[in-house]
Amino acid sequence: MPIKKLLDGPDIQWIDVLDPQQEDLDRLHSDWGIEKLLLADTIDTNHLPKYEKSGEVHFFLYRQVYERKKKELTYLSDVSSKLGIFLMGKTLITIHRYDLSCIEKSLELHHKQAFTSPDGIVLHLATEILFSYDQESIRLMEIRDRLENQIFLKHRDSSNKLKALYQIKRKAALNTRILLLFSEMVEAMSKLKLKEAEVRELKDRYHDAISDFEHLNSEIINLISMFLALSDQKANQVMKMLAIYSMYFLPITFVAGVYGMNFTHMPELSHPWGYAAVLGLIVLLVLTTYLYVRSKKW
Repeated sequence: MPIKKLLDGPDIQWIDVLDPQQEDLDRLHSDWGIEKLLLADTIDTNHLPKYEKSGEVHFFLYRQVYERKKKELTYLSDVSSKLGIFLMGKTLITIHRYDLSCIEKSLELHHKQAFTSPDGIVLHLATEILFSYDQESIRLMEIRDRLENQIFLKHRDSSNKLKALYQIKRKAALNTRILLLFSEMVEAMSKLKLKEAEVRELKDRYHDAISDFEHLNSEIINLISMFLALSDQKANQVMKMLAIYSMYFLPITFVAGVYGMNFTHMPELSHPWGYAAVLGLIVLLVLTTYLYVRSKKW
């Protein structure tokens, strides 16, 4: 997509590049003197978040939450998308592969209350990116609560719930990893022309996002542990019932086995009360087993 000017004023020049190609990066290098290695970082799909200063260029590489419907969540790109930010005096250059909400919201805010410098836009972009993680943690926690309700309260078939819990766990782990790498960039905001209160507010939001995902991680791990314990308990209940039935049928099977042997001399077989006596013995054994089980409260 061609290089696009979002703002072009005396105080701010904002250039945006969506889905950059190699020729776009070459033009940015030739026109603004940005190092090729920094530009290459913006198109590396799974590059980690970072901050780097090269001469007068401040380079921020953020990752915003970007949902992709994939069965396997392995890479950072499965749950997020990059936003490369180059700040050079009055010029701001943003590079991203997909449409990101932070770009649109920053433009909307500028039309309502104009930014006085590109530093303010960078701050707002960072704030919106952290806000996307706040929303993601809330969404994942709601899914977690719904699964917990289905497993423990509604007693629904929970055989397919473990996979859903694992998906949430992977998303939470990947997002936590991304947020932990944001610390350097949040600290680097103090190097820009921003008010101390604005930087402090961003840091507070960052620590809140970290705290939310750490809490979510612990809650998911606890729920998985309880789910597995519940599954083991159900399996134990089944085994307990089978064991109890075995206790009843074991003596009956023994008696039937004894009198089922094909020996010639078995006096009970010809006795007129032999059949009744064996049935009585079986009833007595079952009754004795029942009373024993009740006394042990099994």
